[in-house]
Amino acid sequence: MKKRILMFLGLGLLLAGLSACGTSRQRTTSSALPDSSKYEPTLFFHGWGSSYHAEEQMAHSLVNAGLTKTIIRATVSKQGKVSLSGQFRQGDYHPIVEVGFQDNRNSNPHQWGRWAEATVIKLQQTYHTKTFNVVGHSMGNMAIMYYLLDNSRKLPKLQKQVDIAGHFNGILGMGDEPNQMKLKRNGKPDKMEAGYKALLPLRQTYPKHQIAVLNIYGDKNDGSHSDGSVSNASSKSLRYLVAGRAKSYQERKIVGPNAQHSKLHDNPQVDKLLINFLRN
Repeated sequence: MKKRILMFLGLGLLLAGLSACGTSRQRTTSSALPDSSKYEPTLFFHGWGSSYHAEEQMAHSLVNAGLTKTIIRATVSKQGKVSLSGQFRQGDYHPIVEVGFQDNRNSNPHQWGRWAEATVIKLQQTYHTKTFNVVGHSMGNMAIMYYLLDNSRKLPKLQKQVDIAGHFNGILGMGDEPNQMKLKRNGKPDKMEAGYKALLPLRQTYPKHQIAVLNIYGDKNDGSHSDGSVSNASSKSLRYLVAGRAKSYQERKIVGPNAQHSKLHDNPQVDKLLINFLRN
């Protein structure tokens, strides 16, 4: 009898221990804060071959401007597993998420879109995020565009989209040449690359009257009408894809040597535009 009692006690302690482990695991997968619907993170997506380091200048400019005190990092593995470093702070409603893709030389834009989706889902699961903003540089814009193109799930709503140095209709030397592409008044290019044609469904599926868009592009002022890697026409072709459905659409040109493609994410003029756009 005594042995039977001891056995039941031992079984009870074991189940209690397993229950505690399960509770602890649940806590690690959800960090919902009070008033979770008020938190609207801004996700930064870097370019091809780059990393979250390219986002740091812009992210810290937002902190210095008083928009937030919180910067966390989301690292996305080749398989799409997202790991978060840092955490949102209670009452700091506009945190920054610096996203880093480990397979940063992958050239499949659909894959970049899937990684962006995985990041949004991770934030939704962890913080019950309901709205968010995005900032993309170069290939990071493709992560955003293909996230919007391929996504059919019910996910947090994108509120503001900032595109910097976007190569929506080709890259110089790879389907585009300086001063060759012509755009109609609505942004429609006279010649469409295969990648641009793939994005055309967004003209019917881009969330209607939901997203405010800021399109920033660089002109080195050297006669090429480009940032050295992407023609202004390629960047401005975004208008034709989204302007008819966006809540608002605006373009801003940065001119001079610091408007070079890889310098745009460290440009104080870009920082100022970004701050004003996200603040308002």
